[in-house]
Amino acid sequence: MKRTWDDSLALTEFAYNNSYQASIGMAPFKALYERKCRSPIHWEEHGDKRILGPDIIKETAEKIKLLHENLRVARSRQKSYADRRRSALEFKKGDFVFLKVSPSKGKYRFGVKGKPKPRFIGPFEILERIGEVTYRLALPPNLAEVHDVFHVSMLRKYVYDPTHVIEYEPLTIDKDLSYIEEPVKIVDRREQRLRTKSIALIKVLWKNHTPKEATWEREEEIRNKYPNLFSQG
Repeated sequence: MKRTWDDSLALTEFAYNNSYQASIGMAPFKALYERKCRSPIHWEEHGDKRILGPDIIKETAEKIKLLHENLRVARSRQKSYADRRRSALEFKKGDFVFLKVSPSKGKYRFGVKGKPKPRFIGPFEILERIGEVTYRLALPPNLAEVHDVFHVSMLRKYVYDPTHVIEYEPLTIDKDLSYIEEPVKIVDRREQRLRTKSIALIKVLWKNHTPKEATWEREEEIRNKYPNLFSQG
């Protein structure tokens, strides 16, 4: 009988739960039950072979060994990828970096076409390396309430250039490194025709974003949230 991929799901779960996990220093099964699980490989020692039959035991044992090996290869591959990214994003004390901040969720809707990308503020000096992938930054007084240790994924390296002048409008950053977007002006209008009705859309330019990052929004929603935007003439 031809077997499908889901026939091995139970064995996959069994192999995973009995595989060593570096994050907890043992297999999940042992962490939960404080003992090793008796696998089919050892069933012969307890007389189970007479009950289940040698063919089933052999097939199950071979599958478990294969799944263990596949999990080991997958973990090795993931570690290799993580190490490559980590080595490419290492910083040292005295380096200057930009810090990623994102628009605050739930304050407005970017649902029609795209949304503004996260911004980077700074540059800030790295004071010390805390762990393999975390760094402490020298933050200015206006960010005093923000925790000053950040994961490397939040940082972008800044290469000093004496001719480089950084021009940007200050952002009001919350503790969670988010900021509230403010619309600047309406740059375009159009209608989206549906089967039974039409929806009025406007293209909005947002503060601290370039014209290329302007987004299409429902006019009704923007009018309700930002009525002053429509009184600018």
